[in-house]
This record gives sequence, structure tokens and C-alpha cells, in this order.
Amino acid sequence: MKPHHLLVHGAILTVALIYGANYSIMKTVTPEYIQPLGLVVIRVVSAAILFWLISPREKIKDKKDYLILALSALFGVALNQIFFIKGLALTVPINASVIMTSTPILVLIATAIILKEKITGLKIVGILLGFLGAFLLLTGGGIRFGGDTFWGDIMILINACAYGVYLVIVKPLMVKYKPTTVVKWIFTFGILYVLPFGWQDFSAIQWQTIPQANYIAIGYIILFTTFLTYLLNGWALKHISPNVVGYYIYLQPIIASAIAILFRNDPLTWQTIMFSSLIFLGVFLVSWKKKKPLPA
Repeated sequence: MKPHHLLVHGAILTVALIYGANYSIMKTVTPEYIQPLGLVVIRVVSAAILFWLISPREKIKDKKDYLILALSALFGVALNQIFFIKGLALTVPINASVIMTSTPILVLIATAIILKEKITGLKIVGILLGFLGAFLLLTGGGIRFGGDTFWGDIMILINACAYGVYLVIVKPLMVKYKPTTVVKWIFTFGILYVLPFGWQDFSAIQWQTIPQANYIAIGYIILFTTFLTYLLNGWALKHISPNVVGYYIYLQPIIASAIAILFRNDPLTWQTIMFSSLIFLGVFLVSWKKKKPLPA
């Protein structure tokens, strides 16, 4: 039974809320207490254990699906997480947020090439409106690329490309199997990819020197930024296009602005309202489907 579309959009909105807070939270942990690749190992291994605990005993029917699972793990776990966390350690959150706005555009291109999904004029207009609104929201105070953040910015861009490809190639598996089954195997393969690169950083962690507050941050990264986001994204992909899932990245700057207004008493400006409206209009255009006429 197909869930109501509001539930699906609510799931990916929750993912956007979680990711919106993640940039700053992750910066409190790396690299002062845990080196980036060590945190990747913690995320992947912990999430794999959690998914094996909750996943039903569903068998993978076709052997070729294991290859797609392995590729999904490469793009969606290994490349995505390694380059994101390494890049974030070498750049600033605002740069990372701006670069990630390229993801929906990459997803649109990938769905056309890989899934042969038709690129409609409404989707193009919606994604461009969202990109414009997100970019203007993020860069209102100015932004500088290059210099000390150059390599970090490049790594975040690779991360965005990898995540875009992941959303597209994993879509058929989400339709074919239960999302928990798919993500369980993705993180299992992911362990094989990240351990050779992250074991040294993981084994060097001085757990006794990490403040209690930072353990809370690590728990957030494991339970929310990793486990819950992959679970909700997987469930959403079972029912809607990767374009819509990817598009919700544009809501992250709105979330950041709302947090600043509510908790830091930042002013609510007309620019914030206008740029946010562009993003919401884009969400509507990307997710809108023409209703089929009822039979006579």
C-alpha cells in the first residue's frame, strides 16, 4: 500500500532537518578529538550493526543485485562519507553548504542517463529556482572559495557527485526490496571500503580525552546523521523520484536560517522570506505530477 505523499515528504524533510544541523555538530568532533577517517569508521560500522539488528530476514534474489549494492556502497557510503568528512575538516560549513546545492542538478542529470527518466521543463525550472534561492540564502553574508579551503571545497564537490549517483543507482533496489535490507548490505560493503583507509585514525582515538558533550555529538552523528537519514531516504526512494529526494538539500539553508532566527534572535528579513519562497516553489514544481484523467 503506497503511503500518503505527505508522509514521504515528511520523511525527507526530517532528513533535511538532521543534515542542516550536521555541519556544525561534526566540526565539534573532527579533527580535534577524532580524525576524519576515524569518525567514518565509527559511523559505518555502527550503522551496519544497527541495520542488521532491525532488518528482516529478506534474501537478495539476484546475484547481480550484489554488484549494484557494492556500487551503491562505494558511492553512497565510502566516497560520500570519506570526501565529505575530509573536506569539511579542510573548509568551512558555509562553503560546504553552497557546494552541496549542486547535488540536485547532478541527480537530475544522472536520472536521465541511468534511469532514463524524462527531464521535464517543470523539473528544470524547479531545480534552478531552488538553486538560486539556496545560493542567495547561503551567500548573503559573502563567501570565498579557494585559498586555504581549496582542497576541502574540491572534496565536498566529489562528495556531492558521489551522493547524487548513489540516489539514482540505489533507486531500483529500494523498489525491489525492503529499504532496511538494502541499506544493511550497503553499509556491510561500506565497512570493507572504509576500514583500510580509516583504521589508523580509528585506532589512534584517545577515548578518555573526549569530553562528555562531544560523546553526545558522536551519538547524534551515528543515530541521526547516519542511521536515520539513510533509513528515511531509502524509504522515500521506494516511493518517489531521486530528483525529489535530492532536491530537499535546498531546504537546509532555510533550516539554518530558522535556527538562527529562533535561537540566536537573528532578524527575519524580507530577503530570507523571498529566497525561501523560491525554494518552496521549486519543491512544488519538482514534485508535481500531472493527474491522470479518470476513465469515462
